Amino acid sequence: MVADTDSFLCIGLMSGTSMDGVDGVLLDIAPPAASSNGWRLCQRAFANTPMPAALKAELLALNESGDNELHRAALAANALMRLYAQCVQALCAQAHVAPQQVAVVGAHGQTVRHRPRQFDGTGYTLQLMNGALLAELTGIAVACDFRSRDIAAGGQGAPLVPVFHQALWGQAYDTRTNTGTATITPTAAPTAVHTELAVLNLGGIANLSILQAGHGAQGFDCGPANALLDAWCQRHTGQPYDADGAWAAQGHVHAELLAQMLAEPFIQQTPPKSTGRDLYNAHWLAQQLTRFPNLAPVDVQATLTAYTAQAAALHVQRFAPTAARLVVCGGGVRNGTLMRQLAQALPNVQVLSSQELGVDPQTVEASAFAWLGLHTLLRLPLDMHAVTGAQGARVLGCLYPA
Repeated sequence: MVADTDSFLCIGLMSGTSMDGVDGVLLDIAPPAASSNGWRLCQRAFANTPMPAALKAELLALNESGDNELHRAALAANALMRLYAQCVQALCAQAHVAPQQVAVVGAHGQTVRHRPRQFDGTGYTLQLMNGALLAELTGIAVACDFRSRDIAAGGQGAPLVPVFHQALWGQAYDTRTNTGTATITPTAAPTAVHTELAVLNLGGIANLSILQAGHGAQGFDCGPANALLDAWCQRHTGQPYDADGAWAAQGHVHAELLAQMLAEPFIQQTPPKSTGRDLYNAHWLAQQLTRFPNLAPVDVQATLTAYTAQAAALHVQRFAPTAARLVVCGGGVRNGTLMRQLAQALPNVQVLSSQELGVDPQTVEASAFAWLGLHTLLRLPLDMHAVTGAQGARVLGCLYPA
């Protein structure tokens, strides 16, 4: 148990659609009851554990039907938990914290299928995860399987981070007044109240949060991001990602291909909505390229980058027309070409990295799952209706005690 019940040490783990590794954070979290200005979060440690190539290949393969996939999925989940455990150990060592001091590990697991509301009206989502094994390996309670209850309640199951973005940035406070990047604390006297703030997470998939002070968050997936960009770059350059978007910057955007991509029905769909590799995968891209067989790979990369930026910008313009600022987090922040194209597509919006608000872009999603894990531990319900369409507040996730 945690000695100081005013705050809780919580670990968040995220291995996203990009499958480039496990991001982990150790946060000291004080709930609103112990913090007069709402949630207080203080980052104690951050770690990234790279994804072994063989495990990444197997996880990618499990996104499609294949031979003996139930057996393979179970073993892949076990291997992923060992990687998660390494990340937990690194975090505890970095912060000089014993596992017994940590209240909970919130772990997302690895999504291999996501088909909400399909087939039978309920659909399903599948994140490879073995919470019992992770609890055994770490000696810490584990909260996981956050999406399933939301889907059972009629929701999309994703994205889940908009409610965390609301807790972080949607209140009437200005994190820029903080002296360091580790502490995320509201100011006593608000100096920057935004009528509308948008947050764009550029992970494997892009999702958008729309925040208003004093109101609940809205949010939804808004297109692809690093999953397609990284896969195409790896295939044609041998590099795991397009560093700073430098390769895309050498190419030319193909206007006809871009227009065809933007006509994808998912882009036109109204929220709530979510997506993943079930849609945005190698088969989808191959189909898009059927009419353009001679297009140079570098021009495809340039067009994919433009598609990511344009799809996000269209959603901001349509669903957050009064937003003055777009805060960007996730690995896509490091893609300079993508960030410049976002700014060009939204000339009346200030596009900035979450780093400018005192939060490392790479830590935001993992931090969200530390926060969600604490909600599971304390049985705190979250109302996801405006994000996923779920019918009312529910306690998300299941708990494996230490």
